[in-house]
Amino acid sequence: MQTHAPKGDFATDTRLLRITVIAAVVGLFSTFVADFLLHLISFFTNLFFFQTLSTAGRSPASHTLGLWVIVVPVVGGLIVGLLARFGSEQIRGHGIPEAIEAILFGKSTMSPKVAVLKPLASAIAIGSGGPFGAEGPIIMTGGALGSLIAQFFHLSSGERKTLLVAGAVAGMTAVFGTPVAAVLLAVELLLFELRPRSLLPAAVSCAVAGFSRPLLLGSGPLFPLQTLPLGTLGLASCALAGLIAGALSWGLSTLLYKVEDEERERERFRRISLFQGRSSVSDEPRE
Repeated sequence: MQTHAPKGDFATDTRLLRITVIAAVVGLFSTFVADFLLHLISFFTNLFFFQTLSTAGRSPASHTLGLWVIVVPVVGGLIVGLLARFGSEQIRGHGIPEAIEAILFGKSTMSPKVAVLKPLASAIAIGSGGPFGAEGPIIMTGGALGSLIAQFFHLSSGERKTLLVAGAVAGMTAVFGTPVAAVLLAVELLLFELRPRSLLPAAVSCAVAGFSRPLLLGSGPLFPLQTLPLGTLGLASCALAGLIAGALSWGLSTLLYKVEDEERERERFRRISLFQGRSSVSDEPRE
């Protein structure tokens, strides 16, 4: 008599079907969130550089502020700093590391504040000329949306992680039109596994976002470019540029994390010094 080995994590059941259906809904909502984020970036770009209330796409390069343009990113940075100080510290950072941290240490739980303040702060930072992009913000915002929906249905920690990732990669698909790259990013950086219970909902969420994107954002690339055919020298130049860009990215990431670690160490030293100061005061004999 032939026996079948248990499939374990590779087994499929009605629970997986339910999570997949919810992930499809998350993918649809993430598409609307992505559209909102891009319009919000355009709104703040027009507000900061042209002092107009509009969501029309417009390049900051055509501003007429003169040297006052130097002040614009400073003002934007101050506003974002206030939002992080009095709103939520989770909106700080790049987006992807914070999503990973929420998965590893926060049981895939995000607060409604993150879903609201992250796109707002990111739109202000980008719209005021900050050197940032929409990838990190939409991953964090889409992830927060997926996490909130999972919390609404009182799902388990693993299922919350699945929907958090589904929202994150669906948002990336909606912004950049890259469903395959988004699924690969989910496997490499967010899921930490290759199993149907987590990969299938993420893939379905990306598919829904990919089909919904042309209805809201158009079917073209986010950054259309005019390119010419490349010969051998052109391909070699691209390879060299890729190597240089990779080395520069490694150097920038290393320096950035080193600065962040030093800042955390200074904050830790400050708290220890403050505690020691209070302890010495409390230990002094009273007359």
